[in-house]
Amino acid sequence: MSKNLVIVESPAKIKTIKKFLGSNYNVVASVGHVRDLPKSRLGVDVDNDFEPQYITIRGKGEVLKKLRANVKASDKVYLATDPDREGEAISWHLTYALKLDMDKTYRISFNEITKDAVKESIKNAREIDIDLVNAQQARRVLDRIVGYSISPLLWAKVKRGLSAGRVQSVALNLIAKREKEISEFIPEEYWSLDVSLANNDFKQKLNAKFYGSLDEKIELKNEKETNDIIDYIKDKDFVVTNIKVGTRKNKSPLPFTTSTMQQEASKELNFATSKTMRIAQQLYEGVNIKGEGVVALITYLRTDSTRISDTAKEAANKYIVDTFGKENAKNYTQSKSNSGKIQDAHEAIRPTDVWRTPTQVKESLSRDQFRLYNLIWKRFVASQMSDCEYETKSVNIDCNKYRFKASTSQIKFMGFKNVYTTKSDDKNEKNPLIDKLEENMTFKLSESIPEQHFTQGPSHFTEASLVKMLEELGIGRPSTYAPTIGTLLARRYIAKESRNIFITEIGEVVNGIMETTFPEIVDVAFTANMEKELDMVADSKMEWKEVIRQYYPKLNEEIKKAEKDLEQITIEDEVSDVICEKCGRNMVVKYGPYGKFLACPGFPDCRNTKPFFEKAGVKCPKCGKEVVIMRTKKGRLYYGCEGYPDCDFISWNKPVDEKCPKCGSYMVEKGKKIICSNETCGYVKETSQE
Repeated sequence: MSKNLVIVESPAKIKTIKKFLGSNYNVVASVGHVRDLPKSRLGVDVDNDFEPQYITIRGKGEVLKKLRANVKASDKVYLATDPDREGEAISWHLTYALKLDMDKTYRISFNEITKDAVKESIKNAREIDIDLVNAQQARRVLDRIVGYSISPLLWAKVKRGLSAGRVQSVALNLIAKREKEISEFIPEEYWSLDVSLANNDFKQKLNAKFYGSLDEKIELKNEKETNDIIDYIKDKDFVVTNIKVGTRKNKSPLPFTTSTMQQEASKELNFATSKTMRIAQQLYEGVNIKGEGVVALITYLRTDSTRISDTAKEAANKYIVDTFGKENAKNYTQSKSNSGKIQDAHEAIRPTDVWRTPTQVKESLSRDQFRLYNLIWKRFVASQMSDCEYETKSVNIDCNKYRFKASTSQIKFMGFKNVYTTKSDDKNEKNPLIDKLEENMTFKLSESIPEQHFTQGPSHFTEASLVKMLEELGIGRPSTYAPTIGTLLARRYIAKESRNIFITEIGEVVNGIMETTFPEIVDVAFTANMEKELDMVADSKMEWKEVIRQYYPKLNEEIKKAEKDLEQITIEDEVSDVICEKCGRNMVVKYGPYGKFLACPGFPDCRNTKPFFEKAGVKCPKCGKEVVIMRTKKGRLYYGCEGYPDCDFISWNKPVDEKCPKCGSYMVEKGKKIICSNETCGYVKETSQE
């Protein structure tokens, strides 16, 4: 008897799905894409309305041969590629590559690889959604046109092997702008004033913080203002004038989307986005669980949706009631979702079976698999639990015309925090004496604790915060975040130190060219609007080639202008005054994977290379030798003395040849200002450049 054929993307799914469907179904894998645009050329006929020129991917001939043999032996073909635009496109490509008879070909999709979900998908088999396919085609063609048109210009201008991309260029520009904000940020001084108050009826001291006047909050800007207040309050009474008791709720979190999963895995587990997606893929496709065989542990990992199916909600509700009591189960309401995104037809990322707890499967998982599954499982359960409630108490303590405040909070009802807590969670503010206070109680000053602070500038991007920014701006899709960051790292446009992302010298050069020559490509609003148009294609509200027709003329114009400008520029290696000790030639400055370096122009006869240290044009504040511009191993720029290791001078900001008139420390450039390098000084010199 002929079998029904099910074609999936990954061979890892075959055994699990075959087990669910039985002997009348043959399950095989396409091993991802089978057709794509050619690598060796543009592959888009711009003169024929941007018709894509697909070819069979090299190495897929044998796979297609086996698939055709299986198709020939089958009555029906079910295309079960992933439930997203790319999966829809792979199914569409399979129909062409295998020359499938559409009268016996069906598209099925499921968000989780479970028996019920797979069988239900067979019952609800459908035609291929050509709108989703076209949205993916538009994205692929756009990305190809951008990448293959601009990359050769970067090769000519900088070095071979560089690349530009529609999403990657915007991400790089965001990182570059953040680095500029950080380098130009001028810290501003401010002070805090805490007091320790005594009353003969209590052994403990009451700690309070300066708030301001009786009418408004006052910011303490310097030491003099702070000391004036200390002098004023030192002999006066402090009176409790108001005690306010209240409650505060900490809402249960939404279940994971792709973006929030990547962000939390980065913050809580220190996973790179690529690692998170790789492990999540393993959990989705199935892991060999002792006593059960291969089991898919989570639902599909690429989604913008926070929706949860009624079945999953009911199961979670029963688990929560049985484990934590009914008071911890949330009253279900429709979860909020990101509007206008096709992925919202899916569910959030959740465990396929809430009763399969992390503890039960721990022995069958690798350490990283367990940690990510534990995070996903706890987040899902927490999303279906009651809010956490805090009991709060705040007190006004007045000293004549000035007001001080004290507060305390403690958890009154744990709710979802029975299951899910994070590193950034609120901590209980313990101030036990507050519970004993009554209005009109009087205290005397025991100790004043002034402290100097400086405002903190914007922080460097981490993978988590970059993903969050891209999502908030509407740049890219859940499936693009990890590859985008991966490409920037692979091209060495950015580097990571600890969790922080820094732009490298090569990255700065490439971003500068993109900003100057292709401003629209790095424009956030322009790129976000294009994402909306791709969503319109998926919703059948726009023809897919129309997106490219609107975009290409301006890009083509910019490319022609850039090519013309580059023709007039002879890009030669910069000759240095450093002599090659091996052959006597003047060494030249070249770009390498990590930025500039010195190389002998006699290559390949002479292969001598050296680090390149560009002079900063200023003398070392410690020893008087030249300050040079240097890079860390990861590519972060800093300034150091050419006399290292005899002189250990180092600065993240460029020093200048003048001393601080306030404290005598050396001064550094910060944007258009010159500031004291001594953080506790805070002196800023206004310049005429402002």
